[in-house]
Amino acid sequence: MDNEWGIDSHKLDLHPARVAQWLEADTWEKAKHVYPIYWEITTSAACNHRCTFCSTDAIGYPAILMDEKILGERIAEAKQLGVKSVMFGGTGEPLVHKKITDICHACLRVGMDYAFTTNGVLLLKNNSLPKIGLLGATWIKVSLNAGTKETYSQIHRTNEKDWDLVWSGIKVLVAMRNTTGSKTTIGVQCVVLPENVYDMKHLAQLCIEAGVDYLVLKPYSQATFMLSHTYENIDYSKMRDYLEDVKQFSTKTFKVIYRGKAILEEISKKHSYDKCRATPNFWVYSMANGDLFTCSAHLLDKRFCIGNLNESTFQEIWEGEKRRENWEMMQGFDIKQCRLNCRMNGPNKYLHQLIHQPHKSFI
Repeated sequence: MDNEWGIDSHKLDLHPARVAQWLEADTWEKAKHVYPIYWEITTSAACNHRCTFCSTDAIGYPAILMDEKILGERIAEAKQLGVKSVMFGGTGEPLVHKKITDICHACLRVGMDYAFTTNGVLLLKNNSLPKIGLLGATWIKVSLNAGTKETYSQIHRTNEKDWDLVWSGIKVLVAMRNTTGSKTTIGVQCVVLPENVYDMKHLAQLCIEAGVDYLVLKPYSQATFMLSHTYENIDYSKMRDYLEDVKQFSTKTFKVIYRGKAILEEISKKHSYDKCRATPNFWVYSMANGDLFTCSAHLLDKRFCIGNLNESTFQEIWEGEKRRENWEMMQGFDIKQCRLNCRMNGPNKYLHQLIHQPHKSFI
């Protein structure tokens, strides 16, 4: 790993028992008991921004909130079944959910690790959220995709005042973290675009001043069902030297994480593995309406929807007929139908190596 958090890599190799279970699962009867390690949850389909690069623009931003009581029950059940972490993000802004603190409590009660990807505007929306909800998280990643207020407003398609709200929220959160003994990792993530690329050194400096732990610089990746094609053919080869140079801002307490591996993959325009083995095994994705999907890159494809959390338990869905159908389909699914640099890109490279590594017995 090029950083302590494994960003631009993966951590599937830290779960050898689950991987061994998957390797032995050559039949559905075995595979149905291989539960995901990671669950990504859309608490709110609504969003207060309309980012130009949004990968879920085809879904829209309906005012749908996941029922917090049902979600709490499913989180507790999933923990018992072997799910180890949940990340609140998804197709909308997770902090829009008015009961988000209660949802955090549901995780804390059962010992479920949880994290947030958020645009950060609502970090301080109520008094209890930062202290009880956010600072109980393993990590919080703020999606902040510009280095100046003007560019931020253009890319996030929002009022410039949100820029000040986000930075104020980050600084308060960092100060609270540093004085309460919380272990929450706080970072900023930026999708590198032609409009913002040469603002990244300024963004790094702002991150240092705010006291966050890291800044991630990642490439745009065209989503499978995305309506917009504005950024589909970005040439990252011309940006690499500048982005590499931003790493000079790293210190003992702050890291610039330039996702060079992901950028090389975007430049190559092809996957480095032959099929997706992570789906439907090591992760799962839920929508605000309760629909459970085995992959976020195919949210408009009913073949990837295996049930609804409002209607069935987590176990009923995961061991049910629709997941069996998805599991069978994925044995021969054409990887060309998938986006590059998806959430399971790193795990898939690792699983490919496990299967295809030559001379694997010579350790």
